[in-house]
Amino acid sequence: MRPVIVDSALYRDGRRTDGPGDLSQALAEARAAGDAFLWVGLHEPSEAEFDHVASEFALHPLAVEDALKAHQRPKLEVYDDSLFVVLKPVVYEPRSDRVSSGELMLFLGNSFVVTVRHGVGAPLAAVRKRLEAEPGVLRHGPTAVLYAVSDAVVDHYLDVAGELQVDLEELEADVFAPDGAGAVPANTAERIYTAKRQVLEFRRASGPLAGPMSRLAAGAVPFVNEASQPFFRDVDDHLVRANEQVEGLDRLLSDVLSAHLAQMGVRQNDDMRKISAWAAMAAVPTMVAGIYGMNFDHMPELHWVWSYPVVIVVMAGIVTALYRTFKRRGWM
Repeated sequence: MRPVIVDSALYRDGRRTDGPGDLSQALAEARAAGDAFLWVGLHEPSEAEFDHVASEFALHPLAVEDALKAHQRPKLEVYDDSLFVVLKPVVYEPRSDRVSSGELMLFLGNSFVVTVRHGVGAPLAAVRKRLEAEPGVLRHGPTAVLYAVSDAVVDHYLDVAGELQVDLEELEADVFAPDGAGAVPANTAERIYTAKRQVLEFRRASGPLAGPMSRLAAGAVPFVNEASQPFFRDVDDHLVRANEQVEGLDRLLSDVLSAHLAQMGVRQNDDMRKISAWAAMAAVPTMVAGIYGMNFDHMPELHWVWSYPVVIVVMAGIVTALYRTFKRRGWM
């Protein structure tokens, strides 16, 4: 169990204490004290490793199954002896401009909170350290842990949304670069599509969390202190802002992609006009040369002294006239 349990501590009156090493004894001591609770943190436990914790805290089998398998949507489930909450932290990787998500499960019950972390991005160590520096907050018990973890996850959503906004501005600069500022990179469409995939990954983490946060903000959730409603309303407000930013990014990316495809179509039309103009200019001398290349005896111009220079001048004049016409119309 040592590698699986990242941290385990008994908190009494908002302060960390050295409790019993056995989970059952620590939980019994916390419930007997009345003002204490046990916080156990686990990282990617296997079924066998989690069985001991699940049996000690009487966790519901369905919640245990979700915590082990991961790949869950953010949700809030109420069981007889515990509250089960799933969060999906997100991480922005600057080197690859990619968004990756982890999973964070919380079990809240009578005088205990169990956190299970999968993947990256879960800010549990920083949250625990910050809470231990604020005994007044920890005195609210497991509810304080749920609030602090939710607040850290949602606040990081806003940071990631800001990073994605910077990427979007760079894409817009490439797509809407003024003429003569350089050719649009060949992989612009691929970059836009990749950015939409990152936004979709973000939406999968932040979107479904709106329902659980609304329930916590409204109150009347078992195992959650009703006095915490204002704090969860603040988290819910930040989540709404994050979701609005993500939706705005998705819409803007769709508009940028449409604009890019439209510009590509315009450029292709310009290229086709230029090709057509050059083909038209080449067709005139080709036609004239083809006529005079025919092997007929009765062609009056063949025996005229000035036939050759006149034909050359006529062809050059027609080509020049066509060039000026196409140039004036913007085809060249």
